[in-house]
Amino acid sequence: QVLLVESGGGLVQAGGSLRLSCAASGRTLSSYAMGWFRQAPGKERELVAAISWSGGSTYYADSVKGRFTISRDNAKNTGYLQMNSLKPEDTAVYYCAADGRYGGRYGSSWSPPRLHEYDAWGQGTQVTVSS
Repeated sequence: QVLLVESGGGLVQAGGSLRLSCAASGRTLSSYAMGWFRQAPGKERELVAAISWSGGSTYYADSVKGRFTISRDNAKNTGYLQMNSLKPEDTAVYYCAADGRYGGRYGSSWSPPRLHEYDAWGQGTQVTVSS
């Protein structure tokens, strides 16, 4: 079982940037697809971005396209979420997750793993964007 720990959250003004990190231990992250989710109070957890095990394929929610970038460094066993041009509506607890069984789906384009297919979750890191 891979263990995930997020870091990098905090308070930032609108228009600012943050970079979240997701450090893995216990197993090598290179065999896992990864996702970043967020959950705001009173709302469902939503997928923000995902990346295939190799890093060659990515997915972004429409709400963050062009502003967020997901990446991974398998040599460091770490995933990242670079968040630029932050908006107050980006305020949420952000979670990283890993899927070591399915890896998403490949067709005309890559589709990330479904929510229930992620088998490892971090504890979450708070991101607060002030207006």
